[in-house]
Amino acid sequence: MLHNDHRRKTSKIVFWRLIPALLLTLCIAVAPLGAGLAHAATPAPSHIDAVLLIDVSNSMNKSDKNKIANEAMKMFIDMLSAQGDKVGIVAYTDKVQREKALLQINSATDKQDLKDFIDGLDRGAYTDIAVGVKEAVKVLQNGSDPSHEPLIVMLADGNNDFNKATGRTQSQSDQELNTALDEAKKSGYPIYTIGLNADGKLNKQSLADLSTKTGGKAFSTDSADDLPQILSEIFASHLKLKIVPVQSITGNGSFQEVTVNVPNASVLEANISIMSSQPVTAKLKDPTGKEVAIPSGDVLLSKSKTYSLIKLLSPQQGDWKLQIKGVPKDKIDINLVFNYDLELKIDALPSASYKKGDKIDIASHLFSNGTQVTLSNLYQNMKAVLLAKDLDTGTTEEIPLDNTGDVFKGTFEVKESHDYELKVRAEERSFYRESDPVTVSAKKSTAGTGGATAAPESSNPLADKPKSMTLYYIIGGIVLLLAAGVALWLLRKQATRGFTGQIVIEVRDENTGEKTYPQYKKLAAFRGKFNLHQLLQLAPELKESEKLVFTPGKNDRLLLRSGEGITVERSGRAADASRGLELKSGDRVSVSLHSVDKTILLEYLV
Repeated sequence: MLHNDHRRKTSKIVFWRLIPALLLTLCIAVAPLGAGLAHAATPAPSHIDAVLLIDVSNSMNKSDKNKIANEAMKMFIDMLSAQGDKVGIVAYTDKVQREKALLQINSATDKQDLKDFIDGLDRGAYTDIAVGVKEAVKVLQNGSDPSHEPLIVMLADGNNDFNKATGRTQSQSDQELNTALDEAKKSGYPIYTIGLNADGKLNKQSLADLSTKTGGKAFSTDSADDLPQILSEIFASHLKLKIVPVQSITGNGSFQEVTVNVPNASVLEANISIMSSQPVTAKLKDPTGKEVAIPSGDVLLSKSKTYSLIKLLSPQQGDWKLQIKGVPKDKIDINLVFNYDLELKIDALPSASYKKGDKIDIASHLFSNGTQVTLSNLYQNMKAVLLAKDLDTGTTEEIPLDNTGDVFKGTFEVKESHDYELKVRAEERSFYRESDPVTVSAKKSTAGTGGATAAPESSNPLADKPKSMTLYYIIGGIVLLLAAGVALWLLRKQATRGFTGQIVIEVRDENTGEKTYPQYKKLAAFRGKFNLHQLLQLAPELKESEKLVFTPGKNDRLLLRSGEGITVERSGRAADASRGLELKSGDRVSVSLHSVDKTILLEYLV
């Protein structure tokens, strides 16, 4: 097994310090009247918490005599992110044969530990599906991260075989299984089932029922060779991705070239799976034509009996050239699954309440790493629709959205005095995204009121005040709101200010003196600020570069600020970047990273 452990003063100041408290007061005051305030938070890219559930009873000796299910589980593990996902394993017969609690993946070594555990699984007599499902649910309940996407992947033939000596009945098993399925559904644990049917004795319906009841999907195969492909589909389905077929080739003993297109800079990982019955050899060139070693710093390699998986970490946008040499006449399937750092959000609506006949302008944006994406070509390569669900009738209207700029936009007309759920879906050939739903109401009781109801008459101290005093309070409130509005506008303007130009990056190894090929990073996609680590494609070994932050300056300038322990040089001399170092077009600086003995060479161009 080849693997790679990826290494990795005065009044102005007072005014700005008062703004957060002022804005907090304003938000608390107006929150009940607005719609969409919850959209301010930006979650991190989704991670998976997966339990791999496998039947290891003796019946599997016929339905999966070559233990290809083990190979499929290993491939699923290899496809997970290099860091952050969690995986647990439950192997069952009529009891829990072996179990591994959720393990967070932080390195290639963690993945190898899981695969070694799979290789050590033994088979035993009898089968009770309820035992396995119940335990898989328990593993997720005991260790799943609330911010992760949980799921169970089950590989079995769907048949029970009870030990008569225990007196266990099908009715008892069904009752226990239904309880476990109810718990899985309530907790949001979809079960993806893979029916193994090499001997033609698959109980397809029983496995399909498990998936249907929990919101998962059911697969089955007559050939265990299909399992890696199915696992790819489950992985893609759960993270709202799509498998991109690259090309199928027949080995001829020589290298054959296929193109792997990385469509944009928001790709966190590209998983290239190569499935064949015989060993293959691979070579890789990046979009500049430079040959990239497999494995290397940002290219991970995993191999097993039936597949090779190449994982590109934060790959450069463009056409990568993959060269494959296989055994003559061996069929080689190549698939591609991207993992994106992209989130889709609907812009906050002006109100949550409308009336029949109103037209609501809808705008939706993509976000990458918490920053709004402004690359218009990314929007134009996608198809977007507004899904407007009438909550009173259950019908859903699909409204195509315009994507000619750096936004998805359209209009929804309220046709009835009903409640509606609005959601945007955008997709292209390799993935899709859906926004969180927004609910609006056109019920007569709330239309035009913003959801507020009239307060009954009661004794109110303000009502007894003179009209002039009431006017005083109104004017004072308006002034306070205007001041808060100006402060909010200034903060928003600063946070969303754009960048111009690009930065040329080279990385020099101080131990060998070697430099990487220059990379040109356009800055137009960033807003407000970004750090050097983002430009370096979030390579774990260069994490120290997070301490160097860029913000936009005046007149197409760039401001660079460094944290403690970072050395910045300009023109061969140390520069104080702790308070902000201004860069104009053509300026060059170098940043020394002491933890890895590497120097980052930067040139700013406009």
